[in-house]
Amino acid sequence: MLPLLARGPVNAFADIARRSRGGIVRLNLGPLRPYLVTHPDHVRHVMRDHWQNYLRMGKVWAPVERFLGTTFAGEGPDWEASRKAYQPMFTARHVTSLTSTLADVIAERVGLLDEPARAGRPIEATRTMADLVVAVNTVFFFGEKSSFAEGRRLAREFGTAVKWMNVRQIMPFVPDSVPLPGDRAFAGAVEAIDALVYPLIRKARQDDGHDVLSALCRARGTGQDADRLVRDDLVAALVAGTDTTTHALAWVWPLLQAHPRVAARLYEEIDHVVGTGPVRQEHLPELRYTKMVVQEVLRLYPSGWIMQRFPVAPGDIGGVPIDAGSPVFISPYATHRLDEFWDRPLEFDPERFSPGHEHRRHRYSYFPFGGGPHQCIGRHLFSVVALLTLATIVSRHHPQVRTPGPISPLPAALRPKQPIELHLVPVERRRARSARATG
Repeated sequence: MLPLLARGPVNAFADIARRSRGGIVRLNLGPLRPYLVTHPDHVRHVMRDHWQNYLRMGKVWAPVERFLGTTFAGEGPDWEASRKAYQPMFTARHVTSLTSTLADVIAERVGLLDEPARAGRPIEATRTMADLVVAVNTVFFFGEKSSFAEGRRLAREFGTAVKWMNVRQIMPFVPDSVPLPGDRAFAGAVEAIDALVYPLIRKARQDDGHDVLSALCRARGTGQDADRLVRDDLVAALVAGTDTTTHALAWVWPLLQAHPRVAARLYEEIDHVVGTGPVRQEHLPELRYTKMVVQEVLRLYPSGWIMQRFPVAPGDIGGVPIDAGSPVFISPYATHRLDEFWDRPLEFDPERFSPGHEHRRHRYSYFPFGGGPHQCIGRHLFSVVALLTLATIVSRHHPQVRTPGPISPLPAALRPKQPIELHLVPVERRRARSARATG
C-alpha cells in the first residue's frame, strides 16, 4: 500500500475498490489496518443504519479535531447542539430567501472579469472561483462584520490546513512525534485562522445581526468556552462550504473543454433561460441541464473524497467481521467509480442525472454530501451558489481552457493540481462568430 499511497491515495483507493468490485478490503498500512468500504449497501450500513456504532473519532480523526474542534465536526451532545444551531440558517427556504442577495454578490464579482476578457488577458480558474465563493460566504456567514479581504485570507489558510491535514489522515499510523511534511504549515494555518476568527466573534457579540455568525453566538450563549464553540462551529462549516464549492466550480471548465457537446448544450440552456442576465431566483428551476452538469462534476470530483469512521463495538458489514477500534474508510470518489453501479464510470456524462434516473440508482451509489445524520446541511446553499455562478459567468463569457490537459488532482486532495488558465470569450463575440458561421 505505501508505494500506492505515495503516488496518490485518491486514485489508489478507487483502483482497489474497482478491482474488488465494491467488496470490503482491509488495507495493510503497517501498524494500521483500516477497512475500505465502498459498496453502496455497506456505505448505507455505516453512515445511516448503524451510524451510532461508527463514529467520527480515533487516531484517523485526530487531525480534524486539531483543526475543526469536536462540535460540528464531532459527535455527541456538542455535535447535536451545533446541528440545531445551524439548521434554521441552512434550510432550503432560508437559502432561497437569500437568492437575490447572493445573485447580486456573484454578479458583482463576475463583473470584474469584463476587463481581462476585453483585454484578452487570461484568468486562473481555481483562484477566480475561490474569490467568488469567498464573496458569497462573507455575506452569508458574516453579513457586514467582515470584508472580502479578510474572507480571502481565511480561505487561503483553510486551503493550507486542509491540504496538510489530509496527509496526516491518510497516514494515521505515523506517530504525532514523527514530523511529516506540512506539519509546521498546518499549525501556522490554524493559528492564523484563530487570529482572524476570534475578533469577528467578539464583534458579533457586540453587533447582533441576521447572519450565520450572529445566530451561532445567540445559540451558544456567553458561558465558559462559548467563543471556542462558536469558533469550531463556524470554521467547520466554512471549510466545508469553501472547499466543496470552489473545487467543483474549478473542475467544471476543463470538463466542459474536453466535452464540447456538453458545453454547447449548457451554453444554449443558459442563453435561453437567462439571456444576458441578470440571473434571478426564478431562473434556477429552469436550469435543469446546468444542474445535471454540476451533479456529474460532483460525482467525478466530490470534495470530501474520503471519510473516516471508528467502530466502537465489534460487528459485521455485509457478513464481514469488523473489529472494534479498526478505522473504516469510506470514499465517495471510489464508490462513484464502481462499474457495478455506474455505466462508463470514468466518463463525464451529465445525462446520468436526467429526470427519473435517480430512481434507478442505489441511494448510496452517489453521496457527495455524505449521508445519514451527518449529511452536509450546506447542500442547498451549494446548489444555489453553483447554479448562480455558472449561469452568471456563461451569460457573459464562454471560458476556454488554455492549460494543456489532462488536469489532475493533487495527491492528497481533489483540488486541481495545475493552475487552470481560462481565456474569456465575451458572449457577444461568440454570438457574432456563430452568426457568421451559420450565415
